[in-house]
Amino acid sequence: MKHRARLLTVGMGLLLSACTVVGPDYSLPDKAAVNRPDLQGELAGSSKNVVSAPVPADWWRLYHDPKLDELVRQALVSSTDLRVAAANLQRARFQMSEADAAGGWSGTAKAGAQRLQEAGQAYLLPEKVPVANVGDVGLTTSYQFDLFGVLQRGIEAAQANADATQAAADTARITLVADVVRAYTRVCAANEERNIALHSLDLQKQGLSLTQRLRDAGRGDETQVTRSQTQFRSLRAELPRYEAAQKSALYRLSMLLARPLNQLPKGVAECAELPHIAQVMPVGDGAALLKRRPDVRQAERRLAMSTAAIGVATGELYPDISIGATVGTVGILDELGDPSTNRWGFGGVINWTIPSNGARARIHIAEASNQVALARFDGVVLNAIREAQTGLSQYTALLQRRDALVETEESARQAADQTHRFFLAGRESFLADLQATRTYTDITAQLAAANTQVAMGQIDLFLALGGGWENGHK
Repeated sequence: MKHRARLLTVGMGLLLSACTVVGPDYSLPDKAAVNRPDLQGELAGSSKNVVSAPVPADWWRLYHDPKLDELVRQALVSSTDLRVAAANLQRARFQMSEADAAGGWSGTAKAGAQRLQEAGQAYLLPEKVPVANVGDVGLTTSYQFDLFGVLQRGIEAAQANADATQAAADTARITLVADVVRAYTRVCAANEERNIALHSLDLQKQGLSLTQRLRDAGRGDETQVTRSQTQFRSLRAELPRYEAAQKSALYRLSMLLARPLNQLPKGVAECAELPHIAQVMPVGDGAALLKRRPDVRQAERRLAMSTAAIGVATGELYPDISIGATVGTVGILDELGDPSTNRWGFGGVINWTIPSNGARARIHIAEASNQVALARFDGVVLNAIREAQTGLSQYTALLQRRDALVETEESARQAADQTHRFFLAGRESFLADLQATRTYTDITAQLAAANTQVAMGQIDLFLALGGGWENGHK
């Protein structure tokens, strides 16, 4: 008996000495798109509107707007999207703890009692077995060896999944911040454009009053009055659109902050000046962008998880080996603990599924899934660069258009003033005066809309750059 125990011990020692980790070790593939040199360079290029400086983690503070800072702070505290992300992250971390606890030592304890009559024939007895009170008490312990690293690969997969879930939470955070800044900007834009429209309406009202006085003085006719009224009413008809846009943006803020409208920070609904950045926008470079964007990090962690899954699948080709021991007492309830009721055992167990055709197919499935994850990772990397470059290009174009409209608006204002003076002096027709005024009000509205588009372009560019999640880890 001692000789057998010694052999078992030696055999287990040999198995332990042969420990290995099946499946590929994870490393970022050399052929991955993230390693391409052409994706690592500057994003700014020759643009004078941005600079290759690091993107600040709290980019919204570049606007120096306390109301906006408060909106973002409240959203980060109470957003339902972040609550969902936090719950998903907590679940992933518990799954990682579960994987980490697998294998190694485990134990069970049991105790039971029952009044029992066994079948006599079960013991090859012809007579009836007496009824008895039977007890069963026992302790069992076992140790599962991870000889082939299957459990380790499972831990690696769970860790990578938790990291990917953290990256998804970071994506939710930067998206939320951008949505809050965007909604606040729309409130300000709607109020600002409405004020500009009211100013244009006031100018048109003055023109209408003038044509009415000229008609009454015999220097004009009813047609001129009618045309002035038509243009006045056309401008007035635009006002509800701005009010609706302001309400829509406020409702959006209410949803993002999970607060009723009357609990939004004071002065938000009355904001009538677009938030603007009084410096050149920092955009960093491609290498920093790919390290900063959480969706790139999420895709890379999914690739690591799929690599570990190959090891888990490969482990099915190998046996599960464990050792265990049990001790207990079984018998008549009043006699439990007597030598005749005691039992114990010690030994090893090998579980090995043969044939392994299904396991090999699952390995191929895992390898194919790994290739899918690599392709998705490359796609996310390329899309990140595309979004940043597209956002930068569009932002530059929006600035150029806005600057051109600033010059156009100034010349339209001068033309309207000059034409109106000529009309009053009788040197220009009423239609020319009306058209000049209309051109000026149209250009003014276009400039206001262009300013809004520039502000939105800034937000879209910051979102594409991927900043804003770093402070969430502090």
